[in-house]
Amino acid sequence: MTEIYHIPALLNETIDGLNIQNNGIYVDATFGGGGHSRKIFEKLSSGKLIAFDQDSDAKYNAWNADNFVLIQANFSYIKNFLQYLKISQIDGVVADLGLSTHHIDVPERGFSFRFDAKLDMRMNQKQELDAFFVVNNYEQEKLQDIFRNFGELKNAKQLANAIVSARKQKQIETTLDLVKVLEKFIPKKAEQKFLSKIFQAIRIEVNDEIETLKKFLLDATALLKKNGRIAIISYHSLEDKIVKNFFKTGNFDGQRKTDMYGNIIRPLTPINNKVIVPTEDEINKNNRVRSAKLRIAEKC
Repeated sequence: MTEIYHIPALLNETIDGLNIQNNGIYVDATFGGGGHSRKIFEKLSSGKLIAFDQDSDAKYNAWNADNFVLIQANFSYIKNFLQYLKISQIDGVVADLGLSTHHIDVPERGFSFRFDAKLDMRMNQKQELDAFFVVNNYEQEKLQDIFRNFGELKNAKQLANAIVSARKQKQIETTLDLVKVLEKFIPKKAEQKFLSKIFQAIRIEVNDEIETLKKFLLDATALLKKNGRIAIISYHSLEDKIVKNFFKTGNFDGQRKTDMYGNIIRPLTPINNKVIVPTEDEINKNNRVRSAKLRIAEKC
């Protein structure tokens, strides 16, 4: 097995929560550096592991085994590919929704404001839409919606206006070009938090992350066997709210629907009613997991 480029978040908590059976079929929907996959694979004997990752770089972390396959595709296609593999039910699935260290630390991927690189932010490097197109071609109102809805920024209108005004003079080509355009809006004592929200908003739009997550949750749940488990690690409130609502109520709006006996109508039962977060020790070892939140649910 090759060296991983990502320290898996909440690793032991996730693996314990999946309640892995050695003859089960499991899916790692966000393979990345393979950290979670390796731990799952270690617990299998006659079982099978299918991993997904749309990033072509992920293949360098894969290994050869008859009971392991890495599929280069977005996890929203889980149903299609498992059908192709003639797999109708699975025992468990995990998804870590965070950016890998690889994405953040490779400048040319354009995910980070720490480097001066072309605006990109594509998880799938083969897709056409990138951050450069969003920043330089989206209308003011659409940019405003992105910053408000995906970045949860109160001054979304001002930010969008600044970008539209600046690109009339010259295209905004790099990450630092974008930072410079928005420089006057950056709070002095919260620079990193502010810029993280800006880049998060654009990244979510580029990769259609919200709708993709919703489709994945529906399809993965449909594939789970009775008592099969799903574990999701999220890193910002938008994703966590979607996961929390779906696990607790069976829908993304969080509306409780009950049967004639008052039981909640939902396909999953949350295993941890209280969200699982990293310990201080884990955060000290890997500060990038500080905002990670793990939720686990079981198929009814």
